[in-house]
Amino acid sequence: MSSALAAAATAAIPSIPRDDDGPVFRAPWEAHAFAMALSLHERGVFTWPEWAASLADEIKRAQAAGDPDTGETYYLHWLATLEGLVARKGVASLETLHRYRDAWDHAADRTPHGKPIELRPEDFG
Repeated sequence: MSSALAAAATAAIPSIPRDDDGPVFRAPWEAHAFAMALSLHERGVFTWPEWAASLADEIKRAQAAGDPDTGETYYLHWLATLEGLVARKGVASLETLHRYRDAWDHAADRTPHGKPIELRPEDFG
């Protein structure tokens, strides 16, 4: 992940959890979701103002549904925003995204701890 891209994102989206060195993540998947958003932005799929507005809407929906907004769910909202924008922009349908999510879950379930997770055709059940 480019430090210049990460710096631009943290400047454009003030809610990103960060420290003096840049964005901080609780788990590797959060960094992956962040990097995917940077890549899609860099490719012109969405602007940072569009992203920030979509993320704010997602957080408001989650809070209205009872999310306590403790910061622990921030990247869950980030991921939901990413999925929503990707679908709305026609990059991939929600059905395709869910199909791959389910396949990765299946692959993770059959993979022994510590081994790389690899998708196989049978994961798409």
